[in-house]
Amino acid sequence: MTLFKKFPDTITIILGISVVFILLTWIIPSGEFDKDIVNGKEVIVANSYKLVANQPQGVWAFLTAPIKGFVSASFVIAFVFLVGGAFSILTHTGAINAGLFKVIAVSKKRPQYKIYIIPFIVTLFSLAGATFGMSEEILVFILITIPLSKALGYDAIIGAAIPIVGTGVGFAGAFTNPFTIGIAQGIAQIPVFSGIEYRLVVWFILTLIACILISRYANKIDKDPTKSLLHGLEIDNAQTLTEDNIPELNTRRKLILISLFITLIVLIYGVNVYEWYINEIAGLFIGLGIVTAIIYKMPISKAINSFVDGAKDMMSAALIIGLAKGLLVIAEDGKIIDTILNSVAISASNTPKFISVSFMFAFQSCLNFFIPSGSGQAALTMPIMAPLSDLLGISRQLAVLAFQFGDGLSNMIVPTSGVTMGALSIAKIPYNIWFKWIAPIVLILSIMALLLLLPPLFLFNW
Repeated sequence: MTLFKKFPDTITIILGISVVFILLTWIIPSGEFDKDIVNGKEVIVANSYKLVANQPQGVWAFLTAPIKGFVSASFVIAFVFLVGGAFSILTHTGAINAGLFKVIAVSKKRPQYKIYIIPFIVTLFSLAGATFGMSEEILVFILITIPLSKALGYDAIIGAAIPIVGTGVGFAGAFTNPFTIGIAQGIAQIPVFSGIEYRLVVWFILTLIACILISRYANKIDKDPTKSLLHGLEIDNAQTLTEDNIPELNTRRKLILISLFITLIVLIYGVNVYEWYINEIAGLFIGLGIVTAIIYKMPISKAINSFVDGAKDMMSAALIIGLAKGLLVIAEDGKIIDTILNSVAISASNTPKFISVSFMFAFQSCLNFFIPSGSGQAALTMPIMAPLSDLLGISRQLAVLAFQFGDGLSNMIVPTSGVTMGALSIAKIPYNIWFKWIAPIVLILSIMALLLLLPPLFLFNW
């Protein structure tokens, strides 16, 4: 665990990569493809690569790249701040907590439904990850799911897996997550939240597998508690729930949850029928925040403070997006991106498309070890992966799907994920124990992800 605590944070890694990019501009020859506009998006003209005069970058480029990155990504950064603030108002009402506590109450009153409780809550977390990008919020729910798991006769691993694996497969199969698929599709210059039909199928399959695997372990412990990987370890994580800390699912909170559901329906309709983009989506979530405050009769000052708190929570993500964009500014100014793309395209030109898209998935998974932020990773890689997919004859939708898989699934296991490590810390589960439990699950889900990349390649034009 000491090793992981000393591992550099994401911003340090990005700054380190900036130095590497600057060095690469002195090593890799500058070159560029001709670009053309097709159906409103910029695409690379095949076989148009040519060498140009070298543009090596230096110290000044390192110092000015961050501000250039923020300017370039300002639209996305503003979007992240506004949506984060709006959801903070929703969180402060306790509506989501109350809904989850209601499920816990039902499990205690009707024990015959016990077998369905874990899959149901995992599905709720998966839905939250797939729609509005629940991530850091699971650190709060760990304090709820651990006691729930213990009350049902399971162990802390189940309690931690419910939100970690749930939101992980939700991110992997996201269909309206504004922080991953929204940003990735926007950068890839394809309609935001398009391709939702197949992504719903992907989300369902990945969530179903997660529910089965978690329930299988839970049933094994239920029959024999000694089968728990935590059996025999002296771990004190038996938090208890009391009536004092359970928010009531009153009429106001029910109306707020209904408003959230309606907002998601309107969002799906708007992006598919009216081709809404970041402006409209941000406005929709701001509207949700206002409606939530009105329903809850929240004072204006408290609503504003909640909004500001939520925007503050997005600061790290915003910094990562801006700095990641700065990396691309260095590479673009040094004119090495097209040279790299040309080299990769030549190497992959004689390989089957499935091998090429599998490489994209593997690349995103490995990169997630260093940049576990989905939005930051999208800002860094999609400007490269989108045109690369054009060169390889792969749809940009599939490139985005490979990014989703790499980001969502690997976040459940990489020790650089602040959310996962924070959740394990709260649950007091040693990382080596968690790794032993989660590794087979990630492997199974990854194999399924590779299989889910096949239909868009061979069965239908996506």
